[in-house]
Amino acid sequence: MAILQHIATTTSTTPNRTITSYEWEMKNLSPPFLLQNQQEDPTPEENEEKEDKPRCEWDFTLSTVVSSSTTAGAISDTIGVIEFDPSDTLLASGGIARKIRIYSLNSLLPHGSSLNELGVTYSDHGSACDYYICTPAKLSSLRWKPGSDGRVLGSGDYDGVVMEYDLERRVPVFERDEHGGRRVWGMDYSRWDPVVGASGSDDGSMQMWDPRCDGGKCVGIIQPSLTRSPVCCVEFNPFGGALVAVGCANKKAYCYDMRSMVDPVMVLEGHHKSVTYVRFLDHHTIITSGTDGCLKMWNIDGSHLIKTYKGHLNTRRFVGLSVWRKGGLLGCGSESNQVFVYDKRWGEPIWVHGFRPAARGGCDGGFVGSVCWRQVGEDECTLVAGGSNGVLQVFEGRRRSFS
Repeated sequence: MAILQHIATTTSTTPNRTITSYEWEMKNLSPPFLLQNQQEDPTPEENEEKEDKPRCEWDFTLSTVVSSSTTAGAISDTIGVIEFDPSDTLLASGGIARKIRIYSLNSLLPHGSSLNELGVTYSDHGSACDYYICTPAKLSSLRWKPGSDGRVLGSGDYDGVVMEYDLERRVPVFERDEHGGRRVWGMDYSRWDPVVGASGSDDGSMQMWDPRCDGGKCVGIIQPSLTRSPVCCVEFNPFGGALVAVGCANKKAYCYDMRSMVDPVMVLEGHHKSVTYVRFLDHHTIITSGTDGCLKMWNIDGSHLIKTYKGHLNTRRFVGLSVWRKGGLLGCGSESNQVFVYDKRWGEPIWVHGFRPAARGGCDGGFVGSVCWRQVGEDECTLVAGGSNGVLQVFEGRRRSFS
């Protein structure tokens, strides 16, 4: 178990930027992260390995469609974030409707009389979700708090506030409003004990805080960009390491060693527009998504680009990114109102599924804004996607047998 102890405070000042960093002593972790390759390649794409034509080794089927009861002219029900709990038996969703909806997996998978002739279950949110919690603002991010046994769910919202909800009592139990009213685009928790939280915002900062303290005592503030470009996403290393990754609107992703955050240990450059998501695929690999319509896979040890994935449409919205670590599959949405699945081995999609066009007018045909893999199984998988029309779709995949 890792233990954090505050040992020093460092403040560095450069033109137009002041960074306050708290150094921590972490026991039972590897030495401070060091780059093995400091050279920056002028054209990272040249390092990508040549690949064979992609093949799909999976059979994906649509299992469940959960429709929104929202009618034309009513408040939008766009689903912007979906998260499975650590046990992979509960699902939380949030978005524009100012609601956190909680579903049990059993209620979402096909069953009995609700199946139609195609084997698909159709329902609405009112009957499918176990319960919901109303929130004071539109939601941009959700994360289950480690060590809470699935009882506490954290959220970031459009008002710049991070909150935690006790799901058994269905009430907020923590609130942090330190981003000056600017939207929080992403939040996450470390996997250490004690747990540390982080949030990235339109104010150009990534703030780390202690959720055990009232109001979340700040333990570090980082402004990755000199121009204070918005921080669009943040993710701690889910395998328990010392890295935290952030993506910014300045086309770059940064990785920081939590024990000394004055400067990044790695800067990932290669996207041509905002980096909207960062996800750790394994101990050595990070996946980034950008509004240049690309996903990119990076080697952490050498800080170089491995592969670029293209096929989906993404020029101005958050369309979701999720990785299924056991299966090596990447999922994302698209502004073409489709779900895309990539195999990490190939740069082209191996499977694409379209949502129905949005019913409301003026929505440009709709888009898929969130996706989430269930992190269990090896030969079977579950992918959940949410659309701008408030529809939740559940897909099940089975590995094909080539014997």
